[in-house]
Amino acid sequence: MPDPIPHIPVAVVGAGQAGLSISYHLKARGIEHLVFEKHRALHVWRDRRWDSFCLVTPNWQCDLPGYPYRGGDPHGFMVKEEILEYLGGFASAVDAPLREGVAVERVSPRPEGGFDVQTSEGACRADAVVAASGGYHEPIVPRLAERLPKSIVQLHSEQYRNPQSLPAGAVLVVGAGQSGAQIAEDLHLAGRRVLLAVGGAPRCARFYRGRDVVAWLADMGYYDMPVERHPLREGVRDNTNHYVTGRGGGRDIDLRKFALEGMELYGALKDFDGEKLHFERNLRACLDDADRTYNGINGSIDKYIAEAGIDAPPPSVYAPVWTPEVERGSLALERSGVSAILWCIGFRPDFRWLDAATFNGAGQPKHARGVSDCDGVYFLGLPWLHTWGSGRFSAVGRDALHLADRIEQRLRATSRVSRELRAAG
Repeated sequence: MPDPIPHIPVAVVGAGQAGLSISYHLKARGIEHLVFEKHRALHVWRDRRWDSFCLVTPNWQCDLPGYPYRGGDPHGFMVKEEILEYLGGFASAVDAPLREGVAVERVSPRPEGGFDVQTSEGACRADAVVAASGGYHEPIVPRLAERLPKSIVQLHSEQYRNPQSLPAGAVLVVGAGQSGAQIAEDLHLAGRRVLLAVGGAPRCARFYRGRDVVAWLADMGYYDMPVERHPLREGVRDNTNHYVTGRGGGRDIDLRKFALEGMELYGALKDFDGEKLHFERNLRACLDDADRTYNGINGSIDKYIAEAGIDAPPPSVYAPVWTPEVERGSLALERSGVSAILWCIGFRPDFRWLDAATFNGAGQPKHARGVSDCDGVYFLGLPWLHTWGSGRFSAVGRDALHLADRIEQRLRATSRVSRELRAAG
C-alpha cells in the first residue's frame, strides 16, 4: 500500500531572507521542497522592527540571490519601508513553495534515514531539513524584571515601535548594542528623558578618511574572512554587534555626546532590591573599551591605506568628549520618574523542535558552514555561519548556494544507494 504520509525531499523551516535564499537555489536545481513559516514570510522584518529602523550597512551590500540592490542610492541606508519593498520584490521573484501559517513542531530522524516532520497542519517526511529561522528566537529578559512594579511598562526591543507609544516619563534602555543604542537615540531625538544602562558593546565609525568604514573593510577582505580564520574562531559568533547607525544618511553613535546632551548613562544593570535598581560601576570602562575598538578599526584602515599607497584624507583618533565624574551605582526607581523599561539585551536560540544530536550546551548548533554533523540537517542565516555577512543580506545567498550544492550531492547519493539496494533485492 502507498505510504499515506506525504514525502518531500527538502523541508525548509523559516521564510525570512535565509529560507527564501535556499528556496531560490533549490528551485534552480529542480529540487522539490516546501518552505514552512509559522507566521507570514518576512514576518520579523514586518512585525519586529521599530518604525525608524534602518540598515546599518550600505545598500550596495544587499545582494540576495538573483536580486541585488538596484536602487538609486547604493551608498545610502534603506529605512524600514524601503527594506520591506526590497524584500517583497525578492520574495515575489523567488516565488517559493510557501506554507505560511504552518508551524513546524517537531523534526525527528527516522531509523532508516530521513526525517519525520510534524507540523501544525499534519505530518510529512523529508530527506533533508534546513533550519533557516536564524538564531534570534526568544527575547532575553532578566528574571529581575518579574520583581519590578506593575506600573512600569516593560518591552523588549522587538516590541518597541516609537517614542509616542510609550507612557509619559523617563525611559530606561537596558543594553547598548545595535538595537539599544539606536533606540536610545530614537527616544533622545524625540526629546524624551533617557537613561541608558551600558554594557560591553563595541562601536565603530560610520565614515573615516573619506569613505564608509564598511567600504574600507570590504576592500581589506574582512567580509570574506571565514570564521575559522577569525582570531576568535567560533567565539566571534557570541560577540555583540558594533553600534553605529545609517539614520539620516549614516553617522556615528557617540554615547558620550548623548551624555553631554542630557542622556543619563549607567553601567550594566545587575539587580533590583524592591526599591533601587543597582548597576555595575563599569561605565567608564565600557565607554573606554568601545572607543578602543573604534580607534582600533580606524587604525587597521590607516595601516591598509599606508601599505597600499592610497591617497586619502589624513588619519584621526577619537578623543572622548565626556567622561563620567561619578559612577552611579543605584537608582531609586519610584523617585526616578522612569515609566518604561526597554530590554535591549538580545535573543537566545530555540531549536527545541529539532530532535538532532547537533547542539552544544548553550543550545547553539554545531556545524561547518551550515552542514551539521547530523546527516541531512542544515542551518542557514546564523551569525557568522561562515563569514560576517552570513546572517545579513550580503552573504546569506552565498551560504545558501553552498548548502544547495551539498543537499543536491546528498540527495543524488541517497537516490543512487536506494536504486542499488532495490536492484540487489
